[in-house]
Amino acid sequence: MKIKHLLSIKDLSVKEIENILKDASKFLNKNKIYKISKNIKGKNIINLFFEDSTRTLTSFELAGKQLGASVINMAVATSSIKKGESLIDTAMTLNAMSPDILIVRHNMSGVPYLLSEKVNCSVINAGDGSNEHPTQALLDVLTILRHKKRISGLEVAIMGDVLHSRVARSNIYLLNKLKAKVRVISPPTLLPPGIENMNVKVCKNINEGLDGVDIIMVLRIQKERMKGSFVPSEKEFFRFWGLDGEKLNKAKKNALVMHPGPINRGIEIDSDVADDIGRSLILEQVKLGVAVRMSVINKLIN
Repeated sequence: MKIKHLLSIKDLSVKEIENILKDASKFLNKNKIYKISKNIKGKNIINLFFEDSTRTLTSFELAGKQLGASVINMAVATSSIKKGESLIDTAMTLNAMSPDILIVRHNMSGVPYLLSEKVNCSVINAGDGSNEHPTQALLDVLTILRHKKRISGLEVAIMGDVLHSRVARSNIYLLNKLKAKVRVISPPTLLPPGIENMNVKVCKNINEGLDGVDIIMVLRIQKERMKGSFVPSEKEFFRFWGLDGEKLNKAKKNALVMHPGPINRGIEIDSDVADDIGRSLILEQVKLGVAVRMSVINKLIN
């Protein structure tokens, strides 16, 4: 299976998704003792992040290095972009250096797509605006599979700031492809227009939304993308829409909690829930991120 780019979950077939997850499991089970592929050793990967990142940037860097590639984290803050160079000119400059993979995060939707048309190498979308974050969805599904052994038929609730969340969109696309039953829980002000057409159940009441779910994906309130007032206050949001132990009791007794990070404790999730080792998968999501991104890089280069 040869994939040129990873820009959107929508571009992947179910078979391609299954292969990525299968290989990610193999990388994970090798416990950091990886056989460096001759096809990857010496390849060049550039991380081009226009937004701050801890988990995604670090895991892509670790993934590339553990596979044997040379990884460069481009410092956008000190690059020629700050001198007025356009995004396209920057891309063409990097392209002239013949990288093998360009990993892009940008605050504007569509930037990875644009760059994929301008460069010769593969492009991975590491998050573009409020559009998509495909590798996050892939690692989320792998996390679920390791605990529930299946995706098909599971009741999955995605709750919080759906409007601004690229993680929500990628997960909705992926979970639907794999036949899960997806519902979104959010105040009306944080629901994107047309959400009803994305094959999800819309719940504007948290008790109804959490009733009988297997997985709860909590989303971060993305204040950096908000222009205007979307919620009365953070305190009010947590009271009515934040996940705490009392609300968690509405879900199945064995329901598990996820969050893509970073966590806003006391706003979208209570610390007792986030740190509950029996229910929270948050740190496991971080761990699996490296394996999934290794699998994606491996697929693009080989």
